[in-house]
Amino acid sequence: MNDAIQAPAHNFSLRHNGLGRLVFVDADGGEHEGAIPVRAFPIGAPDEGIALVSADGHELAWIERWSDVSPEIRKMIEAELATREFMPEIGRIIGVSSFATPTVWDVETNRGNTSFTLKGEEDIRRLPQSALLISDSHGIQFLIRDTKALDKHSRKILDRFL
Repeated sequence: MNDAIQAPAHNFSLRHNGLGRLVFVDADGGEHEGAIPVRAFPIGAPDEGIALVSADGHELAWIERWSDVSPEIRKMIEAELATREFMPEIGRIIGVSSFATPTVWDVETNRGNTSFTLKGEEDIRRLPQSALLISDSHGIQFLIRDTKALDKHSRKILDRFL
């Protein structure tokens, strides 16, 4: 688990320490425990612009695109991102409790079926390319990547709130 993986286009390597924390090793051998990958554009361009930052928020490396790093480094960074990012993607709106807010939404997501409470229409944000970001009453954000790809029933419900 402590085997370092070298990033060929960059002068750094990554490994996990005994506690499972990501360790960034720079070109001079300096180690930065608790390195954190951060996407610059998590919705619009999730595979471009990834920063590796230190535990105190200083940028250690910038990865312009995944092709700049080895498949092993990519896999390690993607695993770290998956533990930090939680944004279920809505594929279908099963139903809503009413068309007046607050309302309970029953939805199918890529993480399974769930329900959440929408406090108000202002908690639905429009994004580029007909995407929406919906924040529930607990601050969890749900993504609809493309409203045009939703089924007719889901679009009809959604239109009542937009």
